[in-house]
Amino acid sequence: MADRIRIVIAKPGLDGHDRGAKVIARALRDAGMEVVYTGLHQTPEQIVQTVIQEDADAVGLSILSGAHMTLFKRTVELLAENDATDVVLFGGGIVPDADIPELEQLGVAKIFTPGATMDEIVAWVQQHVTVDA
Repeated sequence: MADRIRIVIAKPGLDGHDRGAKVIARALRDAGMEVVYTGLHQTPEQIVQTVIQEDADAVGLSILSGAHMTLFKRTVELLAENDATDVVLFGGGIVPDADIPELEQLGVAKIFTPGATMDEIVAWVQQHVTVDA
């Protein structure tokens, strides 16, 4: 179905905790979206290549390692280098509130912190991600 939102959910870096990413992936899938989960220990380069190969409308990064500034920045750079700036980048995990404005300035559309509900995340994606026609 061409009118379904296509999302890549990714776990960049050395963080080995993927339960949250899998829960998010399932919630988005259950809401009717097409979801590709990349698995653990992905580099930003691998993630962006998956986004391009899958013709994704959005990419969500789950980061619990504390390397969010580096990993989001590199992902934004790679999306730009690959002419994929129309892909909505969002994320979640352990991100200090003080870092969120800088991430937004880099081009991250939304950061979900611990306590965000599945309904809140699904609704945000439905409202902010459009399908390429």
